[in-house]
Order: sequence, then C-alpha cells, then structure tokens
Amino acid sequence: MNLYDILVKKMSGDEVSLREYSGKVLLIVNTASKCGFTPQFAGLEKLYEEFKDKDFVILGFPCNQFLRQDPKSNEDILEFCQLNYGVSFPMFEKIYVKGKNRHDLYDYLVKNAPTRTGKSIKWNFEKFLINRSGEVIDRYESKIAPNEIKEHIEKLL
Repeated sequence: MNLYDILVKKMSGDEVSLREYSGKVLLIVNTASKCGFTPQFAGLEKLYEEFKDKDFVILGFPCNQFLRQDPKSNEDILEFCQLNYGVSFPMFEKIYVKGKNRHDLYDYLVKNAPTRTGKSIKWNFEKFLINRSGEVIDRYESKIAPNEIKEHIEKLL
C-alpha cells in the first residue's frame, strides 16, 4: 500500500483517492476548531496561498479525539474554518487519527514518518510533509507553527 491507494471523504461526503494529489507536495494536518492551536489555520492558509501555484496542497482532517475539540458537524467545521480563517485548502470529513479506529491515512503516515515512527498522534495540528512521490519526508509536532515549515516546503518545490 502507498499513500495514493488511500481513500478519503471530502466534506461533501464524496470518496476520493489521494491519487488525485499525486505529483504534488502535501502537508497533511489533523485539525480542530476549539484548540489552542486553532489559530494555526491562518498560517496554514498563508502557506497554501503562497505555494499553491507550485503544486503544493494542504489537506486538513478534522478530529474530535483530543478533549472533544471539534464536536460539530463537518459542515459547521468547514464554515468555521472559512469564516474565521479564510481557509481555501481542501478540508475533509472528520476522522480518527489514533486508536483502533484510526483511519488508513493516519495509519500510513504514522508508520512511514521518518521521525516518531509508529508513535501515536499526540494532539491536534500535527503535520506531515509529503514529497511529490508520496513519501513522508517529515513529521512536525503541534507546537511547530506553519511558518517554521516554510523552508522545508520550498526545498521540495
């Protein structure tokens, strides 16, 4: 199995293959609307705006597993992100990022990350940087702000 074999659901409920993002540099983030790190949406959007024309995409996956910090519906989450942070990068349906119900995407990311390999997601806004070939290049803890990843993204572009 590789990253591009994984299926995810858009906020509309439509299932898509990550193959749709083949050849692009990706930053995959588990998000939450009521978290101390929620303001990172602004920094993520800034990165996306700066690099989207160079085949860079951020994929946001809401998760309610950490102190129930994203309890609302997918539609409400998307509206919150767009109204409060101007999020225009793709957001997907809420998923599990840890535990026995962990989504295949996060199972793949955790097992293939070069740092903290196999270790569970600790909190909201962990980030995974993926190269154009679909390989996990790096994993960043929640406290790492989006602007701190900028030069890593630039190297891959």
